[in-house]
Amino acid sequence: MYKSVIRPILFLMSPERVHGVTAWVLRAAGKLGLRGVIASVFTYRDKSLERDVFGVRFRNPVGLAAGFDKDGRLYRDLGAFGFGFIEVGTVTPQPQPGNPRPRLFRLKQDRALINRMGFNNNGVEAMVRNLRRRNKGLVIGGNLGKNTITPNEQAPADYLRMFRSLYQYVDYFVINVSCPNVKDVTALQNTANLMAILDPLFDFRRGQNEYRPILVKISPDLPRDHVDDIVKVLIDTQLDGLVAVNTTTTREGLATPESKVAAMGAGGLSGAPLTERSIEMVRYLHEKTEGRYPIIGVGGIMTPEDAQRMLDAGASLVQVYTGFIYEGPSFVKRICRQIAGKRS
Repeated sequence: MYKSVIRPILFLMSPERVHGVTAWVLRAAGKLGLRGVIASVFTYRDKSLERDVFGVRFRNPVGLAAGFDKDGRLYRDLGAFGFGFIEVGTVTPQPQPGNPRPRLFRLKQDRALINRMGFNNNGVEAMVRNLRRRNKGLVIGGNLGKNTITPNEQAPADYLRMFRSLYQYVDYFVINVSCPNVKDVTALQNTANLMAILDPLFDFRRGQNEYRPILVKISPDLPRDHVDDIVKVLIDTQLDGLVAVNTTTTREGLATPESKVAAMGAGGLSGAPLTERSIEMVRYLHEKTEGRYPIIGVGGIMTPEDAQRMLDAGASLVQVYTGFIYEGPSFVKRICRQIAGKRS
């Protein structure tokens, strides 16, 4: 019904408007006490799905990637659709509007999206207020980015401020230094800049009573030697794992006419065109680290079989976003059934 009736209607509206309508409907359903009903329809539970990853217990390995719940307003409602974890953000220290609209586009022929949102969010203080009431059993990750106006040399202060503010409210952190939609942020992936961000976080964590895992999200467009540099950081420091991958700036092999794609402008591409690249990146990272470090695999998971392939490539957990939009509310349940069926 979603693909034949609901999705065609939603796709008549602009993608960002659909997101706003969806958020309103989710919040309304929650206020009407319908989360339990939704969960009974869309949640698949099986003990074989449970995972212990970087010291955190997950009820299943399928999460929602950052970008959908930017301010931590929807995680209670989204959890009813069977997710094992929700990653909120990307959040920045100060509120910022993001890039000018239009900034989100569908490539229906490719089952893909292009976005240049630009870390639009209401800031870390708003997120803290929203995260004070947590779901039991639902793992929350915090995806952190710097403000656009913050020069790269001052970026460590932005990340530390958010890390300290959110420490008691999330279960793990993702340091986002790979988004192609914020000027110069991808330069933070080089070793010197990355260590300047991570070292203060490690220092702060050492003084806390509870341990919060720290992961870095990397770009699919990184040259292999740069990937190797990040792997060395992972091995040589207190970093707990990697998230692979972010969106890509490449436009190769698309079915959508080139002129139409060009009119959409710059931005990160997600969805089916990214599937093989993201799985290959996860496989490379898994082999390079000899399977000793957790990897969250994300990018182009459009079918339950894609999720299984990502896990088989070495991912400990997987995340969906574009696939959830194209496949609908039963998508997580279908993935969980696929995983449980293979393991049963």
